[in-house]
Amino acid sequence: MTDVLTPSSRVYVAGHRGLVGSAIVRRLEREDIRAIVRTRKELDLTRQSAVEAFFAETKPDVVFVTAAHVGGILANDTRPADFIRENLLIQTNVIDAAHRSGAKKLVFLGSSCIYPKLAPQPMREDALLTGALEPTNQAYAVAKIAGIEMVRSYRRQHGFHGISLQPTNLYGPGDNFDLQSSHVLPALIRKFHEAMRASAPTVTLWGTGTPRREFLHVDDLADACVHLTRVYDEAEIVNVGVGEDISIRELAELVREVVGYRGEIVLDTSKPDGTPRKLLDVTKLHGLGWHARIGLREGIASTYAWYLAQGS
Repeated sequence: MTDVLTPSSRVYVAGHRGLVGSAIVRRLEREDIRAIVRTRKELDLTRQSAVEAFFAETKPDVVFVTAAHVGGILANDTRPADFIRENLLIQTNVIDAAHRSGAKKLVFLGSSCIYPKLAPQPMREDALLTGALEPTNQAYAVAKIAGIEMVRSYRRQHGFHGISLQPTNLYGPGDNFDLQSSHVLPALIRKFHEAMRASAPTVTLWGTGTPRREFLHVDDLADACVHLTRVYDEAEIVNVGVGEDISIRELAELVREVVGYRGEIVLDTSKPDGTPRKLLDVTKLHGLGWHARIGLREGIASTYAWYLAQGS
């Protein structure tokens, strides 16, 4: 397979300021590949005419679709219209424009929430569309599933070289630490840090603490994206994860230890747990020659150091 990622390649990273996009830009820079980027003010991806004009002008060879409207349980549950509308518009405009402008490869980033709430664990790629979704983030999941189908359909009808990757829960430098919209791991880092600074006796954890989640450092995901761009070109989706999970209570205890907080953890069982377990089957990923490298404790420590460096 011809290498589509070289220093002379025109590579557009949609969403370069986000957690995933910024990691991909860093990963590309290691190989002297300078990504084409635009801020939201410079290019509104929800506007079809603006996206078409941008692709007609830049004609990228490779496109990473990392731009998305994302958030945790609270944000998904209270603003579902925002999640489905913006994600459908962004991915539809970018995928179609990439095809029309002659892109050689497109990488669409989905999410592990595309799988049924009660999918057999670990979740294999063929579990997609086999059961009901988790209600709290259904709008976001449906948008991502539509993106997967769009990539498949453009491949089938137009011979478009698009692939869809489904990352597990992500974290790392550049994460969102806003307690109203963040995912669980950055939220825990901030909660424990602020509790330690305030000498608070307890930190409250949503739910029972029993749901199990898998966490992948975003720099590992970026490395997997570059690897799969080069070695994979099929219609079927590929899970990208670690292959190991941890309970939310165990995660909280690990974050507490890394941060250095000495207070107690209190469980608010009136709050929702979400999906009981989300662990990806990464057999296919390993067969394609890629394994995660950054351990969870190491990753949390480096993410906390980044958080502190921002003046928190």
